[in-house]
Amino acid sequence: MPVQNASEDELASLTKKIADVGIPEDLAETLRARIERLTSLAVPFSEIERFIEYVQWLITLPWRKRTQDTLDIPNAQKVLDSAHYGLQEIKERVLEYLAVMKLSREKGGENSLRAPILCFVGLVGTGKTTIAASIARALQRAFVRIPFGGLGDPGMLRGEARFHPGSQPGQIIRSLVRANAKNPVVLLDEIDRVDERTRPSIMGALVEILDPEQNRGFLDAYIDYPFDLSEVLFIATANNTTNIATAVLDRLEVIQMPSYTDEEKIVIGRDFLLPRALEEAGLSRDTILIADSVWSTIVRPLGYDAGMRTLERTIQGVVRKIAKLIIEGKGQTFQLNETNIKEFLPTW
Repeated sequence: MPVQNASEDELASLTKKIADVGIPEDLAETLRARIERLTSLAVPFSEIERFIEYVQWLITLPWRKRTQDTLDIPNAQKVLDSAHYGLQEIKERVLEYLAVMKLSREKGGENSLRAPILCFVGLVGTGKTTIAASIARALQRAFVRIPFGGLGDPGMLRGEARFHPGSQPGQIIRSLVRANAKNPVVLLDEIDRVDERTRPSIMGALVEILDPEQNRGFLDAYIDYPFDLSEVLFIATANNTTNIATAVLDRLEVIQMPSYTDEEKIVIGRDFLLPRALEEAGLSRDTILIADSVWSTIVRPLGYDAGMRTLERTIQGVVRKIAKLIIEGKGQTFQLNETNIKEFLPTW
């Protein structure tokens, strides 16, 4: 195995970065001692590489970086209304949650709030993920999503020990690095869809992550030093609660997401989804004129669907067909009515 002395310039650069980013002093002292050893001794090149990679993770962690919350309830109402039609009870609950954050913050300081963690439960396409993103936007916090669908190893959350080849921090630590702040909104998406064989151990890891008494000193196996998660605003989603451990549910406030009615879908499709699909396709809003009488056909091309996914795909399909007709020189504006609507609907 090749051995060499570590580059003094490279290690000196690491030493400066360790001081600049606010790594806790006891950890920084350990790292500096390690750097001195690498500088003075001939050690395997692979060991130097692993150490440098480890320090790079440490200096990118937001030990002190945080964003400033915007706890403006009227503004939060506008953000929710701009992104979500209907869902009045859900919006009201979210605004209540933010109001408690605001009052608690004013009374007790930055870290006074230990509110229950919101968990939005509902069928696919009912807006669980998008309302979590809206909460982050209302607060002006960074937003990071961690998908749990098919998750089969708690190490993917907690990380792997550094002596394992190719080891890295877990998703929790990586989400903070991506957010570049220690107080982001972290969406734990579809926590009920983890691998059945490892469900108990993953649920155990979730308890540690979500429990306010434990997550102040969250220990990722790769980082191997406690990191404070108490400022992270965790939000969870699930299709149902059947597969969520009781210990996890005890730490969640479950909010049921209702299915959309056909009338709500028509408004969402007409006022939200169609304008967005036209913009994404580079078309103006007056390119497509859809008669009111055909929206019910667009909403239910194949029968009832609780969420918005099918409607969104249908509208995108209509816009694509019209974009192709425009490129072929067959028109610039199109009126969709009961006579021709089937020509524009996608076929499955």
